Amino acid sequence: MRLQRSIALLIACITPVIMAPVCVFAQQPNAPSVPDVQLSATHMSEELRGSVSKIVILATEGGNNEAVTGTYRNKTPGFFGGMAEGAKIGTIPVEVGGVPIGIPIPILRELGMIAGAISGKTKRELQEFRDRLVHDLKSSVDQPLSNDALANDVFWGLKNVSTLEPKILALTTPIPEDTEAVLFVALTDLSINVQKNIAIITTTASMRLDNAVDGTILYRKEVKYQDQDTLSNWADDDTQLWREYRSFARHYIGREISAELYERVALNHDLKPVQTDSMKPARKKDWQNESKTLNPTLAWSLDLLGGDSYGEWAANIDTSTITWDLEVYSAFRPVYTAKQFRGQEHMVGTPLDACEVYRWSVRPTYQVDGVRKNGEWMRLPPPGGSGNGNVGRAASKAHAYIQDFPSFKVNCRLKKR
Repeated sequence: MRLQRSIALLIACITPVIMAPVCVFAQQPNAPSVPDVQLSATHMSEELRGSVSKIVILATEGGNNEAVTGTYRNKTPGFFGGMAEGAKIGTIPVEVGGVPIGIPIPILRELGMIAGAISGKTKRELQEFRDRLVHDLKSSVDQPLSNDALANDVFWGLKNVSTLEPKILALTTPIPEDTEAVLFVALTDLSINVQKNIAIITTTASMRLDNAVDGTILYRKEVKYQDQDTLSNWADDDTQLWREYRSFARHYIGREISAELYERVALNHDLKPVQTDSMKPARKKDWQNESKTLNPTLAWSLDLLGGDSYGEWAANIDTSTITWDLEVYSAFRPVYTAKQFRGQEHMVGTPLDACEVYRWSVRPTYQVDGVRKNGEWMRLPPPGGSGNGNVGRAASKAHAYIQDFPSFKVNCRLKKR
């Protein structure tokens, strides 16, 4: 507990000193006053979704204490007026409780800081893992965990919304005159919490939608992605497990932001896998199967339970108009996708690898007056709570995002032709 308080105090003391020169915002007397609002516990309302169609996405947190240049409508050198020049990635070496903790400071606050509640592990093992992780964050050419990468993922998610016109801009690009709202997205924290022999890694991102006319906050939410495993597993094989984690974290957070904003509707439903001729249950478990072919046929059932709060359209869904998205994952990445097809079964069109375990899921899309509304991905609720893909129980077995998807193993005797 003393160590946790020390880390919190350290971060509180260091952050203002570090962050101030990284992002500088020009003050203007007429900058809009942005009130502080509570984080939302639900997705954006249908009413708000229908009122905003032209959005600009900016890869920055856009905190309430940051003034913008002029008004949202003025043509300025940039939305924030200008950024500090020459900001460099650096690591501030500090010691907390005798254990060195590096705080990476990527350019333009691409990532927050790495810290944790450290107890019960050797200094050397923790130090080595921390050093490898920091090196990876600083040196990767194609770094998944960056604000720019996150903003790009959100843009492509929103691009699929038929009623929306999203644009993604650099911070120094003037905002178009017809913009109705500005969406700030940013990774705000990355923490490592070591408890005995388990290391819990949590990535946090924020999204905030502002009215482009007066700067009032329309919607605000925080998204977290968390996985855990033994510290030795995280550090094994040149931190392979960490490199898988960072990709799944970006994959989840990017699509979660776009879903919470515009894509998702959470209808009361029962969505579960169904047996097919190419699958046989493993140990009589419906959610675990063995495939008899390299191209298995996946099937599922959907039961709409009713009692939703979305209005008349939700009570009168024509199930024959529902289309489906399907995804199949290896332990490391997506390996097969199919989009907007009809019917509640699908044969995987790409031969899979024998003796490999795969996880898969589907989500329904409801057609309402020419507008697509995506449902939730099929997943099994884990013990003690609903499955939402943001908390994993053992990354070496399955990462958080796919942890509760149905799984199947391809028969080891099968061979590709």
